[in-house]
Amino acid sequence: MRVHQHRVRYHETDAQGFMFNARFLELADVAMAELFRALGWTYDELVASGTDPSVVSAALSFYSPARHDDIIDIAVTCTNVGRSSFALAFDLRRNDVGIATIEIVYVNVDASAAVSRPVPNAVAAALRASMTTNPTPGQHEQD
Repeated sequence: MRVHQHRVRYHETDAQGFMFNARFLELADVAMAELFRALGWTYDELVASGTDPSVVSAALSFYSPARHDDIIDIAVTCTNVGRSSFALAFDLRRNDVGIATIEIVYVNVDASAAVSRPVPNAVAAALRASMTTNPTPGQHEQD
């Protein structure tokens, strides 16, 4: 599990004063990239290694609104690694209050050929290893 931190900015809120629902997938995307950074790859390095994740399925559940200037902790956990795919679970919280959960399945693609391809062994091994490790308490990435 890796925890990324995000402060809700004014432009991310809607007319109700809540963080707009589409922004949650943006946060998941950033948190996914930060997970890979923590595992040893910048996004460019990840793509150069033969890993180019493409979202094929996303399920979101909302529990409590996030508002301007709220700080959201986004815990990212790898839940499955297959031959050419992997799944991540995102738990978004504000002061331990559940805001939303997101489950995303990614397929590794060869973008030029528009076909799936196996997740490279080193990336798959790092994802599997991350399934059993936890972040140091109090350490967060913030944007």
